[in-house]
Amino acid sequence: MTGPAWTEDALVAGVLAGDRRALARTISLVEDRAPEAESIVRRVYPSTGRAASVGVTGPPGVGKSSLVSALVRHVRGLERTVGVVSVDPSSPFTRGALLGDRIRLSDHFLDPGVYIRSMGTRGHLGGLAEATLQALLLVDASGKDVVFLETVGTGQSEVEVIGIADVVLLVLMPGSGDAVQALKAGIMEIPDVIVVNKMDHPSAQTKLQEVRSIVALDPDRKRRPRILLTDALRGEGVPELWEALVTRRAELEERGELAERRQRNLSGEVETLAVARLRERVREAMVGDAAVGAAVERVTRRELDPLTAVSLVVDSVTGTG
Repeated sequence: MTGPAWTEDALVAGVLAGDRRALARTISLVEDRAPEAESIVRRVYPSTGRAASVGVTGPPGVGKSSLVSALVRHVRGLERTVGVVSVDPSSPFTRGALLGDRIRLSDHFLDPGVYIRSMGTRGHLGGLAEATLQALLLVDASGKDVVFLETVGTGQSEVEVIGIADVVLLVLMPGSGDAVQALKAGIMEIPDVIVVNKMDHPSAQTKLQEVRSIVALDPDRKRRPRILLTDALRGEGVPELWEALVTRRAELEERGELAERRQRNLSGEVETLAVARLRERVREAMVGDAAVGAAVERVTRRELDPLTAVSLVVDSVTGTG
């Protein structure tokens, strides 16, 4: 429960007023899947959709957090408020803790115009996707102008999480090949903007040309992202990067694609989260429903075919049996 200090009404009012403690408390409730969390998100949802969201992804170690920190500093210089949601879908160790170069974001912890939240999986990717979406909505509802959503990798699961952002920034560095391979394999769609960080590296230009050659394969010139060089630690190229992100979002909005993208992303999230919820119920049925458990055992003994067992599971989950 929220306790005497934080009633549901107080949390709703606090989030909408931009109160950092109310926002932090509510996101914790979301992560814990507390029953009142859904009600709070439902009540603040009409106040969402105003923030510009930027997804930031790329392989570990390329300097994403340093780049996000530099972008936050630049955006704050433009007198806009910022939220940062850092997501780690893969590590069983961090549990959402600020480790490694992510500690650079701590430069902004004392800035009242910046809210930073780091989230871990707690063992369930589906739960993380749900918690991340709700956290993003809550930060949006709190009145932040810009929200950065950062993930640690470029695997399929991270791409699904990052897909709820308005525009996506892919961060690479000289010598990293996995994200380029992901682009080649089509695992992730062409992002809106690509940066090669650590621009002073001897092979930075080589990486830039390699990425350009892949991007040029897209026949739709409007979709081709801008590709830039940056040095996050020194802040070089950061103003140009921010301008590229703003320009791409404005282009999408002008063509009506931003609204379409948001609608598609939210629709996809509803489907993804619904499937995740159903998967949990199926697992619960296979463990807690004696008839379903017996049917699965009969499948392993080849006394019952799998499709019949599936029908029993579906009937148990949906209550139609």
